[in-house]
Amino acid sequence: MTESIQVQLRKGALELCVLAVLSRGESYGYEIASTLVAAVNMGEGTIYPLMRRMQNDDLVATRIVESSSGPPRKYYRLTPLGQKAFDVHRRDWRSFTGAVDQLLKDLP
Repeated sequence: MTESIQVQLRKGALELCVLAVLSRGESYGYEIASTLVAAVNMGEGTIYPLMRRMQNDDLVATRIVESSSGPPRKYYRLTPLGQKAFDVHRRDWRSFTGAVDQLLKDLP
């Protein structure tokens, strides 16, 4: 049962995590995916559909850059709407986790 709770928490926080990565600067898809796999153990298969949805929702913009070491890379960056979404998600996350931490405080 614990594993399914962890999976649900990761899925629920995935958009916030992507926005957080991009708030640090432009990044290409594989780099975003690798960062999230390492940080929250979220598989690449769930990240790319989210990136497409975020692009369709105008949260991220993309550009294609030719690469000398392989196929062209698609770089993502936050749009102004994406930055606003990140600010709201971050505030909501902190409020939620603070409330949960309070509930768990002083429990054995």
